[in-house]
Amino acid sequence: MSQAIETVDVSVSVSVAYNQWTQFEDFPKFLDEVESITQTTPTLTVWKVKVGPVEKTFEAEITEQHPDERVAWTSTGGEVDHAGVVTFHKLSDSETRVTVQIDWTPKGFLEKIGDTLGADNHAIKKDLKNFKEFIESKGSETGAWRGDVQA
Repeated sequence: MSQAIETVDVSVSVSVAYNQWTQFEDFPKFLDEVESITQTTPTLTVWKVKVGPVEKTFEAEITEQHPDERVAWTSTGGEVDHAGVVTFHKLSDSETRVTVQIDWTPKGFLEKIGDTLGADNHAIKKDLKNFKEFIESKGSETGAWRGDVQA
């Protein structure tokens, strides 16, 4: 199993950063490889991703969610085997540290080579930079879901 951990500081409050992160269907606006996400229930999403020429579809279930603190998920079906957590840390009233940790199992030759070369860490770092630019340019979230999901 492989792991990536990346962090970005964003110039918005912890609530704004967290609220935006709960808007999964907006992820294609800042996650480069995500084609679409459909939220089918409050805790289940269907992802379509494209990395280079390879397209994959999978479901991810929210396994834990606490407003302004964390969102954890795991894949439940499809072509991707991974789990992750994003945490939100208040640095000040207008500054938040967002940390993403993803654990995954590379499948196939290309994924194993990408893992060896650190492609996933690079992609996550770039996506967090995109998230920073997205939320800072908006200044407020596009929506919010503040439900609590216990582990």
